[in-house]
Amino acid sequence: MKKIGSYMAIVGIAAIVMNFMNLVPRILMWIYAWGETTAWIIKIGLVVVGAVLYFMGNKEKTEV
Repeated sequence: MKKIGSYMAIVGIAAIVMNFMNLVPRILMWIYAWGETTAWIIKIGLVVVGAVLYFMGNKEKTEV
């Protein structure tokens, strides 16, 4: 899960940064069909969910 989470967070951050340069990653072109606000929600959601998956995958299971 750690690897998937890091990829999601990187794609979300890249999409946010590229938006300021008027570039859109091809993999996220479809989110703009619903409008700018929805696209921002999806990009921020990618970063948040990716970070959660990354940090949850970092925890090791310990037995008591």
